[in-house]
Amino acid sequence: MSSIGPSWIGRTIGGRYEIESILGRGGMSSVYRAHDPNLRRKVAIKIIHQNLSANKEFVQRFEHEAAVIAQLRHPNIVQVHDFNHEGDVYFMVMEYVPGETLAKRLEALKAVGTRMPLNDTTRILNTICSAVDYAHQHRMIHRDLKPSNVMLNLLAEPVLMDFGIAQIVGGDSNTAAGATIGTAAYLSPEQARGNQADHRADIYSLGIMMYEMLSGELPYHGDSTHQIMHKHIK
Repeated sequence: MSSIGPSWIGRTIGGRYEIESILGRGGMSSVYRAHDPNLRRKVAIKIIHQNLSANKEFVQRFEHEAAVIAQLRHPNIVQVHDFNHEGDVYFMVMEYVPGETLAKRLEALKAVGTRMPLNDTTRILNTICSAVDYAHQHRMIHRDLKPSNVMLNLLAEPVLMDFGIAQIVGGDSNTAAGATIGTAAYLSPEQARGNQADHRADIYSLGIMMYEMLSGELPYHGDSTHQIMHKHIK
């Protein structure tokens, strides 16, 4: 049984959650919409690709993600309901947030040659900043803030997603020395250098997001990830 592709659709995982459709797929996990018959609600289920489930370090990082988000109680941060495994398949059950990502909204605006209205930009950023500040007060750093990790719900309110590489400040690092974590276009200079990041890395990424929302473009472009990271550093 593979967690990559549509094979999970129509199946039940954890003896409870009935998987209905796929919401997104990344290099390490896939996210599905599912029905929880016990509580009669929709949920989102993130399933680790099975080729990674034998990687003890990765599974520990995935467990850390669930524990980190579960500690946060903020209306604009996605809630974790459960973390479990079925055999060698590890999964996390989260709040289902219908809507679209901020990245999709920005892409749609760019496609028609317009930008996000200033009032919407201010409202969305203020809310995201409140959520990030709350996380920082609880000594947690996101470290991968970007428009694709922000859902706009049906009321157009932003919900911060994917603390997959969040780190408890002062805790053990989940990355090897010299490794970089995050997405190049929104990466802080210290992350690009592979240095230890603190809450200021999130503030830098929020600045990049603000620039993109106001201008419709990213501040730095390049032919490769390395070129973009070099521009952040220099």
